[in-house]
Amino acid sequence: MFNDIGPLELVTLAVLAVLVFGPDKLPKVIQDVTRTIRKIREFSDSAKQDIRAELGPEFKDFEFEDLNPKTFIRKQLDNEDLGLKEIRNGFDLKKEMAEVTDAVHGHEPDSATASSSGGASGGRLDMTKKPEEPGKDERPPFDADAT
Repeated sequence: MFNDIGPLELVTLAVLAVLVFGPDKLPKVIQDVTRTIRKIREFSDSAKQDIRAELGPEFKDFEFEDLNPKTFIRKQLDNEDLGLKEIRNGFDLKKEMAEVTDAVHGHEPDSATASSSGGASGGRLDMTKKPEEPGKDERPPFDADAT
């Protein structure tokens, strides 16, 4: 709970407590604070037990720490049943972004990325090819509904 408080800070807090509450009232204040913390912990534990009882036996392993999104995602990514590691390892975001950037800027893709992507035959749309432009003399078809 107080992992980041050093010895000098503890001594400073003790001196401030003695100055604020006085040496005669300080033991009573410490007892009141510890009693309040103990009651809050008991209330929290009983609330957790009530929630687990209401959720039923399906959620007997439910941990309230899982409600933290970071903890939940970390726990789900470590779960081997979902097969997320294979999906994550098979997805190369840098290569995909490079292909999209090249397509947007109209650059020719590198031979390494073109051969590894497999072109359109791999079931993927080749975004690096420019669409064929109609001749300059051809007009687009007239659409009476659009005007």
